[in-house]
Amino acid sequence: MVKHIVFWKLRDDCDKDDATRQIAGVLQPLVGVVPGLLRAEVRRIYEGDFDTVLYSELTDRAAAQAYQTHPAHVKAKETVHSFAVGRAAGDYEV
Repeated sequence: MVKHIVFWKLRDDCDKDDATRQIAGVLQPLVGVVPGLLRAEVRRIYEGDFDTVLYSELTDRAAAQAYQTHPAHVKAKETVHSFAVGRAAGDYEV
């Protein structure tokens, strides 16, 4: 299993709670659409340098790689990119 975690810094001129809800609204429904994506959870961060986090689980490295270019994920990233001004991410296997 691969755990994929992404942190985003959101634009200062947006409502960060609403932006997080919109990001969750496009990423969380990808479970069951993107093969190998088992879990996707988006939450607002209450402390730190970032505003929003995605915690996701994928079956394996191949699924994690395919997720990045899956058309539904590429489309969802349009919403993310409309709010995000910074990003940090990491994947690890368990």
